[in-house]
Amino acid sequence: MMRKTLPVALLALAVLCGCGGATESAAPSAGSTAEGKEVQLEAAKADCMKQKGFKYVAYVTPHKPDTEDDKSRMRGNYPAMKKYREKYGFGVFAQHVYPKEMGSTTSLDNEPNPNMKIQSALSKAQLQAYRKALDACQVSAANKVLGLKLKSAEDFYDAQFKASVRARKGKLNTDPELVELATAMATCLKGKGYAVGDTAPVAMAELGQKTWLGNEDKLGREQMDDVPDVAPPATDDKVPMYYTPTLTPEQAKPYLAKEIRAALEDLECGKDFYPAFLPKEQAVQGQVSAQFGM
Repeated sequence: MMRKTLPVALLALAVLCGCGGATESAAPSAGSTAEGKEVQLEAAKADCMKQKGFKYVAYVTPHKPDTEDDKSRMRGNYPAMKKYREKYGFGVFAQHVYPKEMGSTTSLDNEPNPNMKIQSALSKAQLQAYRKALDACQVSAANKVLGLKLKSAEDFYDAQFKASVRARKGKLNTDPELVELATAMATCLKGKGYAVGDTAPVAMAELGQKTWLGNEDKLGREQMDDVPDVAPPATDDKVPMYYTPTLTPEQAKPYLAKEIRAALEDLECGKDFYPAFLPKEQAVQGQVSAQFGM
């Protein structure tokens, strides 16, 4: 089945739309941390849905402890990043080759969030009414808990995305050390035959994954009759949407093999850049996540 997917950095937003794995929350206590706000958002959504006559279980996204390899990769550790990329590349076509490992299975049997099963049991008319109510409750919860002034659920995604882009570009693209290292990485990749446009630090960090998400999106659009064949130009104020194709592991393996080669060359060119960039990016993104309860 075709599905729309968001960039990896935005997957945490799934909590607002009631999709994705999660763990049940007990009676939430107020808090100013991202996790505390996340619990408050879910509690507010559940109360709102109850008032509208629908069943909704307050769930928060799971916060799986990072492994030592995860922590090393987030620090830009070369051996740890190489180990990951040798198998998963940028993490795009690996979703099709290793769906369970990448957490991309679509089976309801493996879906821990009961809200998905609740929706799957509804008729078409009931589901339309349920989703309309859920959209309204998402807006109500975000406005109440986060102090926002949203008119639609989509506004939340765009607000978080814009805040993330603004913070990352404002702080990381003006860092002299990162600018110098990103320029060197771009020169290296150009020397290997890769097309490089924007050489700013944020653009260089995203280049590989965005390229392969674009390749995947192209296949997805080719399989669908009701979407444009070419994706619209990306902007800094709108969450980009990607269409995931239906591929078997065997069909996806040739794409993953090419992606892995590109990911390893990207890493070789960025082996000095990533250790400097990733810790700083994580700190900036953490501030945005706390602001939006993600």
